[in-house]
Amino acid sequence: MFVEPQIVSQTLDQISLAAAACGFEIPAYCFMPDHLHLLVEGQSDDSDLVKFVNLLKQRTSFVYRRHHQHDLWQKGYFEHVLRDDEVSRTVAKYIFENPVRAGLVKEPLDYLFSGSLVYNSEQLVDLWREGTP
Repeated sequence: MFVEPQIVSQTLDQISLAAAACGFEIPAYCFMPDHLHLLVEGQSDDSDLVKFVNLLKQRTSFVYRRHHQHDLWQKGYFEHVLRDDEVSRTVAKYIFENPVRAGLVKEPLDYLFSGSLVYNSEQLVDLWREGTP
């Protein structure tokens, strides 16, 4: 599988709608050739991760199936609960550096398929450069 700009854009739109419907924000995302990283933050005690993931998979699968004959998602997903804002920034930076570690780009800023639905581009540059000599 490879990353297709039109599919990424349509999928990201559906992720945004699912997040809004379930009370989540997406501070970081990165579409890799064979998987997706999302940093998801609940906005209230009513935010339901299982509901969000189910809705996200349903909405994005529908869009994806218009262009492909195979499934987009595996049955499960990996989750890890964070309780500290500092850790959240560290995880966001880790997500943004995935394409560099995979050898797809030399700098996180060069990768077209990662970003945030919370931070603007200036804030992302600051985050990417945080701790860089």
